[in-house]
Order: sequence, then C-alpha cells, then structure tokens
Amino acid sequence: MSPILLAVIIVAVIGLVLGLVLAIASIIMAVPVDEKAEAIQEVLAGANCGACGYSGCAGYASALSQGECTDCTLCSPGGADCAAAVAEILGVAAGEVKPMTAVVMCHGTPDKCGDAMNYRGDMSCKTAAQLFGGPKACNYGCLGLGDCVKACPYGALDLVDGIAVVNPLACKACKICINTCPKGIIDLVPLYEQKAINFCMNKDKGNLTSKQCTVGCIGCMKCVKACPSEAIKVENNNATVDTEKCIGCGACVEGCPKKCLELVAYGCAK
Repeated sequence: MSPILLAVIIVAVIGLVLGLVLAIASIIMAVPVDEKAEAIQEVLAGANCGACGYSGCAGYASALSQGECTDCTLCSPGGADCAAAVAEILGVAAGEVKPMTAVVMCHGTPDKCGDAMNYRGDMSCKTAAQLFGGPKACNYGCLGLGDCVKACPYGALDLVDGIAVVNPLACKACKICINTCPKGIIDLVPLYEQKAINFCMNKDKGNLTSKQCTVGCIGCMKCVKACPSEAIKVENNNATVDTEKCIGCGACVEGCPKKCLELVAYGCAK
C-alpha cells in the first residue's frame, strides 16, 4: 500500500473516532433547553437593565419559567404588553403594571446653587464626585456632567441649565440612570398621577442648606404638618413623600418655604 494512501486512511479513521467521541460527549453533557424560558425571553424588552431585580432578561425568564418568581410585571421597559405576553406563556393572570418614570431630585440650577470649586477634571459625574463630592456647593445636588444622559439607552435624559432632566414619556423606568448616578438623586415616581415631590435630597442642617442652595430642603416640618394624608416624613433633615399615600392635594407645596416641593403629574397634558 502506498504510504500516502495509508496516511490518508489513518487520518480518516482518527477523524471518525474523534467525531464519534464528540458526538457521544455532546449527548452525555448536553444542557437541557428550557423552551418556556426561551419563549419568555423573546417577549421581554431585551434591555438587560436589571430593573426586574435579576441579572438580566435571561435570569428573569429562567426564574419565571422555574417558578422562582411569579410576578410577570417586573419588566419595566416592556410595560403592560410585555407582562401580558409573559402571563400568556405561563398561563397566569398578568397583574397590573403601574407606569413609572425616573426623576432627578434636584432643581439646583447654577442660579440657585453655585459651585464650591472651579473643576477642570474629567467631565464625568463619577470622577468629579470623587473630588470632595464634586464642584457643586451642595454635596447632594446634580453635578450636571451627564453620566446618566450617556447611560440611558432610550435617550430619555438631557441636560437643561446644568441639571439632568428626564423626559417621562421616553423613560422606560429601567433604573440604569439610577444605578449610574454617583449622587443617588434619581428615583422612580408614578406616571399619570398628580403627586408631590421633594426636588431636594440634601441632608445637611437647615442653616447650612440655605447657604448652599435657595431651593434646598431645610427639614422644617411645615410640609409634614400641612399634609392631611400623613404622606410626608422628615428624616436626616430632609422631607420624603410617600407617593402611595400622597393624594395630590398640594397642601405641602403651599406650605413649603423653600419651594423645593412641587406638585407634578408626569405624562399628563398641562
């Protein structure tokens, strides 16, 4: 037999044996496919934002499929249509999806809150915040360098007069901006409902806050006393509104001496 032909036969046999070994290994080591999880993942928004509390869409879909999670409404970017589609796959009731929008809790524009230093570093909120909290006089205010604007996958944020502002109708409540903000001053509030919001998260004592910002919350308790539904509490010199209890009457807004409390109805026509 020709040496060349022998070599070809040997290589062919080796290839055949290795192919069989790989085929058998693929059968033995195969990971079962969760078809239900795949179907759920297909109807999710695909943002992989983590707003659902899981690592991403795949994690949420797997938890739903395996019964570890029974809430079909956790995909904020997908909204009610997504919840209905997931519920149909699981054969359960969808439940109510409450529309939410992100809001930047700061109205400290340059004319209301000045700078404590002349910052010339990297134009990033995360970087600036590492230098004594940032250049702003208020250590709890929006730095206005746009980290949240860049992070938003839906283009729902913009910088207006040195402050990040959310377009509520473009926002998908994915929480990416919330997780991006180094100051922790972005939160979710209900859409299409009139609610009082404190646009200040300053926790310094009132006399210091007044020196820093003309619209800073001083924790004076006047809003607490004015609220008929007990929806406001003051902790660490700052007023917080419970939007579940707030009836949108505006009594707290009228009583606020610093005008940091405002009555808003995001998503509604003015």
